[in-house]
Amino acid sequence: MIKYNQMVNNPAIRLDQIFGALADPTRRGILEMLSRGATNVRTLASPFRMSQPAISKHLRVLESAGLIRRDKRGREHRISVNTQPVEQARDWIAHYTQFWKQQFDAVEDYLKQQEQNP
Repeated sequence: MIKYNQMVNNPAIRLDQIFGALADPTRRGILEMLSRGATNVRTLASPFRMSQPAISKHLRVLESAGLIRRDKRGREHRISVNTQPVEQARDWIAHYTQFWKQQFDAVEDYLKQQEQNP
């Protein structure tokens, strides 16, 4: 069994959590709302046709992935976006975009060479 600290510090597991959280359209909608500024749970729940517990479950997934922060002020929870995990995912995508671009360029060069030397 993996210890909690290992899970948090393991970049592969962290990316799995980030991409898993972003895979759901409701969670992406929540992040879109939060991109306009911090707000409370009730405001986040209002545009979605689901129960408060269902919204809370989505928020826990986003929080577990590190995509949101909660600031408790009395009874109210203020939710805000945390951009660091998205930047981590962006960097991972950029790395593999460059890798695959180089692979496709190499294939293209090879095919051009084959056309010139039949």
